[in-house]
Amino acid sequence: MRLTYRRRGSKESTHSPVSNHPPFSPAWWLPGPHLPTVWGKFARRLPDAHERIELWPTPDGDHISVARVDAPDREAPLLAILHGLEGTVRSKYAQGLMHEARTRGWSAALLIFRTCDGRIPSVPRLYHSGETTDANHFLRHLAAERPGRPIVVTGVSLGANVLLKWLGEQGDTAPREIRRAAAVSTPFDLGAGSRFLEEGFSRVYARHFVKTLKRKATAVRALHPQLPVAWARVASSRTFWEFDDAFTAPVHGFDGADDYYRRSSSIHFLPQISRPTLLHSAVDDPFLPPVVLDRVREIARANPQLAIDFTPKGGHVGWVSGPPWAARYSMEPRVISWLAEGLSRR
Repeated sequence: MRLTYRRRGSKESTHSPVSNHPPFSPAWWLPGPHLPTVWGKFARRLPDAHERIELWPTPDGDHISVARVDAPDREAPLLAILHGLEGTVRSKYAQGLMHEARTRGWSAALLIFRTCDGRIPSVPRLYHSGETTDANHFLRHLAAERPGRPIVVTGVSLGANVLLKWLGEQGDTAPREIRRAAAVSTPFDLGAGSRFLEEGFSRVYARHFVKTLKRKATAVRALHPQLPVAWARVASSRTFWEFDDAFTAPVHGFDGADDYYRRSSSIHFLPQISRPTLLHSAVDDPFLPPVVLDRVREIARANPQLAIDFTPKGGHVGWVSGPPWAARYSMEPRVISWLAEGLSRR
């Protein structure tokens, strides 16, 4: 089932691919795309859902960190999570997803991308929007832990781009344990997104992220001074394109930022996805121009494995509803319900 939509200012369909969830109704007290985007980060309070963090060796001699939630039933479904740009184990949406898994009696595992666990890798590489080798290692390790146990996967923002790219790369060779996937607030076209983030208030997000990424780049330089990087350009970068052209691209083997964006954008991998996958985004997402969602919708028409759930409002990983004294965050239960429906029909 699909949710069809039109551009801003026109009527939206009320048809939802999540059969037991009504259409999203945005909180009246958080108008526009920016307030819902930042509200949960600063105002939401959640206790830790994870029970421990494990260190898994990687084939390149380093390791990844994985936060775990154990279900009472060892064969219960497992929710795997890929977080967004500069996310951590305490990102509110990640904890919210793990809490939803616990409520359903599922296990959960969150991949914490390299450097997002507070450690600079011992090998000269980081994470980025198109880096899928760690996700592949993570998901295949989970599948091998208990063969036959159903796994559902959610990626958020950068993690959603990584997930969709990985699913497209794998096609029919993905582990059979992976039954369904959901991509939330995906930056489907990285080049278009980087340009959009230089418009209006969205520049605030770009400046914030670039500042944190530059600090990590400085720490990487101290540990790996041999990297082929023009460090003066990194220090002066203010936009995503400038940082990615000066640092991300040369460190990870791309011929500049444009080559990185072209080869890493998940929109190019959507036709090859062969597992049922929900694409959950808001048309007013301040990280992505709405025209990109038009293109995604056209691609999805040709791939029956893709379910479109584009809401008119919601911001970027926002989707806040209810009154201010009892705010509700609809993304996690909505996505988990869709993932669960696929398990119940098997």
